[in-house]
Amino acid sequence: MNVPLTHAAEGLERRAFTVRDVIRMVETGVLGRDERFELIGGEIVPMSPKGIRHERLKTWLNLYLARNLPDSVLMTQETTLKLSENTFTEPDFVIYPRESGLENLSPETCLLAIEIADSSLSYDLGRKAQLYAEFVIAELWVIDVNAMTVTCHGRPAAEGYGTVETLDRQSVLRPANIAGFEISLSEYA
Repeated sequence: MNVPLTHAAEGLERRAFTVRDVIRMVETGVLGRDERFELIGGEIVPMSPKGIRHERLKTWLNLYLARNLPDSVLMTQETTLKLSENTFTEPDFVIYPRESGLENLSPETCLLAIEIADSSLSYDLGRKAQLYAEFVIAELWVIDVNAMTVTCHGRPAAEGYGTVETLDRQSVLRPANIAGFEISLSEYA
C-alpha cells in the first residue's frame, strides 16, 4: 500500500491524512460535524474544549472587530484555514482583504490570525505559532485570556517569527497590514 505516513512522538508510523480525506470523513459521518480538531502535517489533532472566559472574550472581540475594522478587510470567526494539502487550522479569527474573499482564504491572503488561548496557551505559542510562521501567515496574535496579554508575532520565516512581543492589557495593538485599525484589551470589561 502506498499511502503517506507520519511519525508519532514515540516514533511509530501513522497514516497521514489529507484535507480531502478529512472532508470525506466528515461527509460520511466517520468524524462528527461538531468535533473540534485540526489537521497538522497529516495528523488529526483534537482541540481542547473552550472555557467560558475564552467564549466571553471571543464574543467581545467579534463585536469589536465587526464594528471597527476598515471596509477594506473582512473577518471570519472559527473558519478552516487550509495551509497545505495535509494541514489546516481553525483560528478564532482570520482577517483578510475584502477583495480576495473567504473562498480565497490562504496563507497568502490571511493578514492576521488571532488565537484566544485558555488551556491551549503553550500549544498556541509553540507548535501553532511555528506552523503559522512556516506557512508565512503575515501576523499572529495569541491572546492569553487568563493573564489578559497579547503575544504579537510578525515577520514570518521557516524558522519562526522574526518578532515576538508580549503586550499587556493596556497596550494599543495595531496590525501591520490593516491600516487605520487599533484595539486595546483595556476596552474589554
